[in-house]
Amino acid sequence: MIRVLLADDQGLIRAGFRVLLEAADDIEVVGEAVNGEQAVELARAGHPDVILMDIRMPGTDGLAATRVIATDATLDGTKIVILTTFETDEYVYQALRAGASGFLVKDAEPEELIRAVRVVHRGEALLSPSVTRRLIASLASRAPAGRAGSVPAVPSAGNPAHDLARLTEREREVLCLVARGLSNDEIAGMLFLSPLTTKTHVSRIMTKLAVRDRAQLVVIAYESGLVVPGVTT
Repeated sequence: MIRVLLADDQGLIRAGFRVLLEAADDIEVVGEAVNGEQAVELARAGHPDVILMDIRMPGTDGLAATRVIATDATLDGTKIVILTTFETDEYVYQALRAGASGFLVKDAEPEELIRAVRVVHRGEALLSPSVTRRLIASLASRAPAGRAGSVPAVPSAGNPAHDLARLTEREREVLCLVARGLSNDEIAGMLFLSPLTTKTHVSRIMTKLAVRDRAQLVVIAYESGLVVPGVTT
């Protein structure tokens, strides 16, 4: 069972998500939080697999809670999906940099919500890849020039531009495709590799760059300049 924690200050939204998620035979809602502080407490107490985290909550918001959870070594296996009302919410970008595994708009279809939980739990693909890619590219293109090559606000061992030198040419190629939102199967098809080989490449890249999931690989790819917003590689 995939154990899910809901964090949203609106009871009606939490109730709706609970009904939708528990209709799936492989998902269980194990708790509900009304703010970020409670989300952190419940996460540490119950170690859920996935947290659906609203950004705007009273007191400790979802962004602050995401930072705490993403840097807590005891919660390394917990994935965070940011919930937002608008696809262009700039807080989403900050949340991805803080360690969230992806995001989902609140008016997504029921099947999208269930699929999102399953996908982020597997760690195989960034949520809503085309939308996420567009969002990150848009925000990166408006960011100060000094951002490229800066140390990201994720658990990384060092400067992303420096760390990229540790990657092989093939790994850099795979990273570019991950940043475009492609799944392992799609990358395998484009590079004429087996899905298993692609998965191994992605795992090695994550280890070399000291990040916890694919969402952070996307951020590093943009911030290091490896992938340029608006340019197709």
